[in-house]
Amino acid sequence: MEQTIVEDIIKKVMAQVGSTGTQGAPAAGDSIPVELSGRHVHLCEEDVKELFGGSLTHVKELSQPGQYLCKERVRLIGPSGVIDNVAVLGPARSKSQVELSLTDARILGIKAPVRQSGDVAGTPGIVLTSGTGLAGLDEGVIVAARHIHMSPADAARFGVSDNQKVDVHMDGSRPAVFKDVIVRVNKDFRLAMHIDFDEANSCGLGKNATGRIVGVTQEA
Repeated sequence: MEQTIVEDIIKKVMAQVGSTGTQGAPAAGDSIPVELSGRHVHLCEEDVKELFGGSLTHVKELSQPGQYLCKERVRLIGPSGVIDNVAVLGPARSKSQVELSLTDARILGIKAPVRQSGDVAGTPGIVLTSGTGLAGLDEGVIVAARHIHMSPADAARFGVSDNQKVDVHMDGSRPAVFKDVIVRVNKDFRLAMHIDFDEANSCGLGKNATGRIVGVTQEA
């Protein structure tokens, strides 16, 4: 086959691949700040009292409005391991929840499913202790599904909707594309993508990390 014919075929194939890969994606340069979410717990009022005997102590605001880091810390006790000094986030919720990475879950000996925050029905339980109290959860341990917080204005700019799943190219030292990233839209949200440390390390993310939506995995 002549060289010119081969070159023409290659150009056509590459053009088709490029067209498919960017279909539905926002314009180049629409980067999203990426924040790393370490292991943490959300507690209900009853468990706050069981563990600490009072209310949570506000330390500093987090990136999402109304969410904050607390002074209090807990120990996680699983079937085959423990993890100490785990952060507690406020305010108190209606139901307690523990968010881990898959590595954390293996250390504890827990088969934690990947779920959206708040979706804890049928998940494994765990024991939490503080210096003065103890709380046993019948369920509530999850690996948080990677997700992007957006305001309605952000969602309109990116052309996505609440609960839609998208593909995000991670701009780290080991670039990768994360699929099935859940878009969460609320008027109180501030634009940020949340992933855990397992995911961040896999693509070599550093400070001021960003990602770009490059496709749609699933319509809402």
